[in-house]
Amino acid sequence: MRGPRAAARFEGVEGVEEERLQKPTHGPVRSARPLRAAGERSFTALGARTIAAPIPPGLHIVATPIGNLGDITLRALATLAAADAILAEDTRVSSRLTSRYEIATPLVAYHEHNAERSRPKILARLAQGEALALISDAGTPLISDPGYKLVAEAVAAGISVRSLPGASAALVALTLSGLPTDRFFFEGFLPAKSAARRERANALARIPATLVFYEATTRLAETLADLATELGPRPAAVARELTKMFEETRRADLASLAAEYAAAPLPKGEIVIVVGPPGPAPVPEGDALDREILAALETLSVKDAATAVAARTGLPRREVYGRTLILAGERR
Repeated sequence: MRGPRAAARFEGVEGVEEERLQKPTHGPVRSARPLRAAGERSFTALGARTIAAPIPPGLHIVATPIGNLGDITLRALATLAAADAILAEDTRVSSRLTSRYEIATPLVAYHEHNAERSRPKILARLAQGEALALISDAGTPLISDPGYKLVAEAVAAGISVRSLPGASAALVALTLSGLPTDRFFFEGFLPAKSAARRERANALARIPATLVFYEATTRLAETLADLATELGPRPAAVARELTKMFEETRRADLASLAAEYAAAPLPKGEIVIVVGPPGPAPVPEGDALDREILAALETLSVKDAATAVAARTGLPRREVYGRTLILAGERR
């Protein structure tokens, strides 16, 4: 920004220095890092143009906003401004953030489609002493986003890795859900096909924790229906457009949410599904188990009925399936 600059003092924030106080205090330092003018390692926030203090060489994992660009931290801005380059999942998306805060650091594409060929070049730059920032399109990198292999190989090569905390859609949705937060299991995206999705949901059925999923809007209703079948009538929440103008969280049992979204127009935005933990339901035996199996057989196939009852009761799937076969044969 041109013209008078507002005085800015961010005390106690690592990597941030007030521009008008920025003075050289050391002699020349030998480094393989590319030279950029101090003015190019700066950012604008809260009405002030600020020069970022130098950051150590290595890989800096930086969390970015999940929707509201105001949710960035001062430390994150300083790191992005001071880095030699920003590794971005989609440079077009990330340029909105850098443009908003007037950060001139070069953006370098790093995503699942180019990772194999790009990673050796990135590791070479890190080995030469550069400081590189890794970001995703939104939220905390590596959480259902690319980057794991880069971090693993950097650690194996003895390269310094730092992580700057910030926004995560999973945690925002969890705290909004109204469901238990003392213990939770983050699954990420379930398989796209229903059969594989139900099989995975069944495997998660007895985890004694709140479950957190990411999902595409096009599969939301189907996924909720599959979760209802495999997990039973658990309380759940669907959060979308988190931190944005049209943020919404709907809460109900899984079956009700599935019916609601099946009947409604396709929702917009990123989706997080939060499902409550299993209850301490008594394990049915004998006639009680048979009644539960027979009730399931009214609407489901033998395989699906056995899967659903096993999920609800915690009984071994093979045992329930055997009993379901017998009862289904007696009904014919």
